[in-house]
Amino acid sequence: MSISDARARSAELRELLNRALIAYHVEDDPVMSDAAYDVLYDELVALEVQHPKLVTGDSPTQRVGAPPSAKFQKVRHLSPMGSLDKVTTDESLHKWADDIRKRLGTDEAVAFVLEPKIDGSAINLLYENGRFTRGATRGDGVQGEDVTPNLRTIGAIPLQMQDKSPPPVLEVRGEVYMPLAGFREFNERLAAEGKAPAPNPRNAAAGSLRQKDPNITAQRPLSIWVYGTGHREGVDYLESHWDTLQWLRERGFRTNPFAERVESIDDVAERCRAWELRRVELDYEIDGLVIKVDSYDQQRRLGALHERPRWARAFKWAPMTAVTRLNKILIRVGRTGALNPWAVLEPVEVGGVTISRATLHNEEDINRKDIREGDDVIVQRAGDVIPQIVGPAGRHRRGTKPFAMPTHCPLCGVEVVKPEGEVMHRCPNKACPSRGLESLNNWVMAAADIDGVGEQTVRRLWELELVRSIPELYRLTAEQLLEVEGFGEISAGNAVAAIEASKEISFSRVLYGLNIPDVGWVTAQTLARHFGNVDALMNATQEELVEAEGIGPERAEALAEWFRDEDNRRLVEELRDLGLRFETGEEARQVEGPLTGRTYVITGTLERFTREEAAERLEALGAKVGNSVSSKTTGLVVGEDPGKSKLTKAEKTGVAQLTEADLLELLGGG
Repeated sequence: MSISDARARSAELRELLNRALIAYHVEDDPVMSDAAYDVLYDELVALEVQHPKLVTGDSPTQRVGAPPSAKFQKVRHLSPMGSLDKVTTDESLHKWADDIRKRLGTDEAVAFVLEPKIDGSAINLLYENGRFTRGATRGDGVQGEDVTPNLRTIGAIPLQMQDKSPPPVLEVRGEVYMPLAGFREFNERLAAEGKAPAPNPRNAAAGSLRQKDPNITAQRPLSIWVYGTGHREGVDYLESHWDTLQWLRERGFRTNPFAERVESIDDVAERCRAWELRRVELDYEIDGLVIKVDSYDQQRRLGALHERPRWARAFKWAPMTAVTRLNKILIRVGRTGALNPWAVLEPVEVGGVTISRATLHNEEDINRKDIREGDDVIVQRAGDVIPQIVGPAGRHRRGTKPFAMPTHCPLCGVEVVKPEGEVMHRCPNKACPSRGLESLNNWVMAAADIDGVGEQTVRRLWELELVRSIPELYRLTAEQLLEVEGFGEISAGNAVAAIEASKEISFSRVLYGLNIPDVGWVTAQTLARHFGNVDALMNATQEELVEAEGIGPERAEALAEWFRDEDNRRLVEELRDLGLRFETGEEARQVEGPLTGRTYVITGTLERFTREEAAERLEALGAKVGNSVSSKTTGLVVGEDPGKSKLTKAEKTGVAQLTEADLLELLGGG
């Protein structure tokens, strides 16, 4: 190939590959497969090796592999990167709007643009004649650190603007961030390497940008949202911030799809309240909304004070992470005998809520994160769920020791076992006090969902020995409840009425509440649909049990053994005599809906739902929810700490893996 042909082909390849990167990272609409991209990329590499003079600064091959630098050079921004004053209440928001009207001195309309405030690392990208030539951190707003080689490794940053007549000089401002899914994987990798986890995605993104070796940055799952411009030449025709966002996106920059233009400050306040709840739906962290006056003419007239624009504010919410002391790790024994560790914390405010305890999954997870009693730890909260501990905040305090599960049950003293292939330790004692208490809690809170009878009430009834089993709950009288602190005649009557009404729960809910080993919400529904009534289920052989969807030989053996037990059979008969339902009715029929014909499997812990709630929501839209992944499975919903076997099977069979955000979209779309 002649040099002229090589020059033409390399230019063509650069254009194709850069277009593919924008389609993938910016537009979320891939134009070619990964394999096709790799073929073209390798061809460009070969041409550049053969003809080194063909290498250009905007070539995709220049994103990775720049030599490590000894230090970061300080560079001046062409225009300052000012910071924003913040507001945190509707009152302060309206006060700012009043100040805007007074300064403008007219009754002219003022429109606002809102954008999610990404909790990442602010950067400034310099483009000269459309080509990315330099990138720097925000620094002190006047000058920052030159991190150009690291920014080149981020596929969502275009090396060449998609503009036939690009401006001679343009500063583009954005926020580099780490998606939550990538952040979890990043921390897991750090823990596996024996390193301390990053406290939050913002620190992880900032630290990744400041790596001296760009090859390390290239291994980090970074992306960017662009939110505006700084110094610019040749684009005076842009008259508003909203127009600028559209203009940037048309030229290959990744602007946030949730940016919105509204006509009044009341609309702004409503969006701020709504997004505080909605932020958990995103796969990246936001700590508020950025609000800007849309018109550039109005922005110029409003001006700035000490580099803080009067025409913009950051509406900030309470942080979702905090650092506090882990005082103690305690053990709660569940209804199946599982030992569940949980953390007692020094009270701390997280996301506007005071937190004093956090969930801990199991011994393996605790030691993988290297969480110890007496340490300062990073606590994270998302939505209205019990918070979780990310890991230690810095070095361990002197005298702390790795956590070890107790060798004996803290309630009954029986030696703890850890069945082969399981991550949970268990108390094997069927007479352990925890079984009865936690079974009752599961019944009133999940299976029967009895209004007005919660966990604290059950615990008090247990302590007073008024209720020690599910049948005793249904024999409870209003007179007995009047002996319990907090109950009056009306509340006692309402509670008894709610207990009586719960006799109408479906057969599948009854099965779920019976505390049958390894029978969760989905399996209970499967068994109820397949057998139709409890007599057929109780008398089924193992061969008949495995005919039900998702029931393998081991689970069938456990089911048959449970129903052979005379105490369990007596429990079934006692509840049937009390009027509970032990046969299917209308609820067993498959619901017709927008998800009819699809099958989903759920694995791991979800933030917004229990797995049972998620399954119920999916089934309400017509979907089937199974226990095991097969080629017929539509999608595997993956939460935190998912089952490895389900993930492996999904990858082998090509089943789509869905995040909780995907699940929320699925449910909302229905």
